[in-house]
Amino acid sequence: MAVMNMIQAINSAMDVAMERDPDVIVFGEDVGYFGGVFRATAGLQKKFGKNRAFDTPISENGIVGVAVGMAAYGLRPVPEIQFADYIYPGLDQLVSEAARLRYRSAGEFTAPITVRSPFGGGIFGGQTHSQSPEAIFAHVAGLKTVIPSNPYDAKGLLIAAIEDNDPVIFFEPKRIYNGPFDGHYDRPVQPWSRHPASEVPEGHYTVPLGKAAVVRGGEAVTILAYGTMVHVVMGVVAEQGIDAEVVDLRTIVPVDIATIEASVKKTGRCLIVHEATRTGGFGAELSALVTERCFHHLESPVERVTGWDTPYPHSLEWAYFPGPVRVGEALKRILED
Repeated sequence: MAVMNMIQAINSAMDVAMERDPDVIVFGEDVGYFGGVFRATAGLQKKFGKNRAFDTPISENGIVGVAVGMAAYGLRPVPEIQFADYIYPGLDQLVSEAARLRYRSAGEFTAPITVRSPFGGGIFGGQTHSQSPEAIFAHVAGLKTVIPSNPYDAKGLLIAAIEDNDPVIFFEPKRIYNGPFDGHYDRPVQPWSRHPASEVPEGHYTVPLGKAAVVRGGEAVTILAYGTMVHVVMGVVAEQGIDAEVVDLRTIVPVDIATIEASVKKTGRCLIVHEATRTGGFGAELSALVTERCFHHLESPVERVTGWDTPYPHSLEWAYFPGPVRVGEALKRILED
């Protein structure tokens, strides 16, 4: 075991995958010699050579298009899109090619592509470096979408994604790249987050795609979250002493509806928290699933706390985030209903 933050865990995952399988290829803008803008690919080119970890032109549609061709040829490409905000030029290749390749070829070809990308806010990156577009990809049949919240899961999920035969969008919450926090950006971590990193196995292991984690048991209310928001809600629950059950989805497609259903039927209440904008966000899908499956068990309406329905506000970044105040107010409404 080694103590790693999320960046180190992601780097370790690619290192392990490349060591085990010579068909795993890492590439993207600045990922080779420089090691990526967040250093997630540092050292991979030096260890595995320029044919397996290399830089590309600034062309997201080219990066994804090349990955589709590599996958059809039999390789396991792991392209990096430097920021999730820049993934849209490659959307057509992901939707029309990668997501459909196995189906349109009747299984003759697969698309074992893992598209890594930092997403969400937290670095004062403004409108073009802070978006959370996960709901767009959750809508596309044939794609899997993964969002870890801690280093252990990040490594295990990334290895599982690389070894999966379907295309995976792997979003990395850059606000917690260097360690968890208690939901407050200006205060030290609370005791439930004992240190700014986690113990992570140095070798190979996987965390199964499509399996949520109950990171805190409780009886009063179920809170569904993923990525950075897991830390936000855990901070609120610890601070306010709420008997909440916190479910870290980890994978939003496929979503672990069985774990969600069991938790909501136990607590009778449900709060959904995500950083992306509210309208059309993945929280709407979660709300529909909970209502369809747990309606007769609900003691109050399902609530959502999300980002605002506005372009990302650079100067008001921390007001945009679902933070302790809004989450706490929502929990109060749910528990008093």
